Amino acid sequence: MNRYLKDIKGIIFDYGGTIDTGGDHWSEVIWKAYEAEGVGVTKEQFRDAYVFAERELARTRHILPEHNFHDLLLIKMRIELSDLVARRLISEADAGRLAGPLARRCYDAARASVERARPVIEALAAEYPLVLVSNFYGNVEAVLEDFDLRRYFRTIVESAVVGVRKPDPKIFALGVEALGLRPQEVLVVGDSYKKDIVPAESLGCRVAWIKGKGWTADEDAQTHPDIIPSLRALLPD
Repeated sequence: MNRYLKDIKGIIFDYGGTIDTGGDHWSEVIWKAYEAEGVGVTKEQFRDAYVFAERELARTRHILPEHNFHDLLLIKMRIELSDLVARRLISEADAGRLAGPLARRCYDAARASVERARPVIEALAAEYPLVLVSNFYGNVEAVLEDFDLRRYFRTIVESAVVGVRKPDPKIFALGVEALGLRPQEVLVVGDSYKKDIVPAESLGCRVAWIKGKGWTADEDAQTHPDIIPSLRALLPD
């Protein structure tokens, strides 16, 4: 038997960075889109804009429950680009021209990653109850419906809905409770060491870390015995 599934009776998946990028931090996906569209800023300037947008989205409700992932990305790109305009790094005309193509590139990248993940999720859903636990903006249900993923998950535990955010272990405890299992019977699959792996292990859950390019050098340097190269490593033998 696949060692990750030994004695496992249910599985919790993270969403962003796990299913929709294959392990890479979302900033890396967006930066690749910036490079492809020829946005004339440095990576550090982009990262500042990325942080600005995340803080703005946390402060003000721009994302509505009905927004799918393309809607979300278009909003994020407009906020990021507005910060670059405010810092006089790009023009308003460039910001208006770039938002749509950047959102489309990122959306297409996410859809491609979802399609690579789908056979794994489908195979696991046929054998185990699945729950999704995600830090998201209140629209993860719409995102999952758009990508035809919602049907695989028994329950969705979304930070904006339940009022608890990773790395607080309580959000994973809600996922374990939804499965009706003991923590040691649950496998948690995520892309972030600090936000997924550490809190899940603190509850006694088993873990599989799909490790791609992270946000910080510290996370890139972090090691763990349960790193997987892709979600395919979870398929039954």
